[in-house]
Amino acid sequence: MTSPGSPTADVSVRTAWPVDAEALAQVQVRAWREAYAALLPAEVLDDLDAGAIAEQWQRSMAEPGDARNRVLVALERATLRGFAVTGPSPDPDADPVVDGEIVELVVDPAHRAAGHGSRLLQACADTLRADRFTHARTWLASIDDAGRAFLTTAGWGPDGAHRELDLHGDSSVLVKQVRLHTDLGDGA
Repeated sequence: MTSPGSPTADVSVRTAWPVDAEALAQVQVRAWREAYAALLPAEVLDDLDAGAIAEQWQRSMAEPGDARNRVLVALERATLRGFAVTGPSPDPDADPVVDGEIVELVVDPAHRAAGHGSRLLQACADTLRADRFTHARTWLASIDDAGRAFLTTAGWGPDGAHRELDLHGDSSVLVKQVRLHTDLGDGA
């Protein structure tokens, strides 16, 4: 318990609102420029357009493809520090009734190691459980050692699946990914 006058952390996770689109896009651009610097050509990262990305966020929140698609945001006071996207797993080997996915989990690079990622991960698990999924999956770039360590510490593990994303459809920019999973039935 805190004593009167003691500072308390004002951090939370909530469902995203359309008004969050611009802040979501800004965090996404900063995080992707850092995370994909070793994977993507500099011109691809330089061309990321926060305005266009914000419009995509607004459209996707206004018309989600599935009622179980969720966007969660981590806040510090009223400032967006990270976000996560959950929904049914679209993988060919998934059962869309029981297999959920964390499509994206991003924390602003300047605000990592402050608990935002852990809060988002727990909120994702809670959200997926509330949507009646019993298993969760996520895909990571094969070179994302920090992301893999974070998830492994939280009880996630590789399931042997891997894929290669062709970002331009012409094999000029390929991103190798590995899949991690966890069981949601035990409060993971």
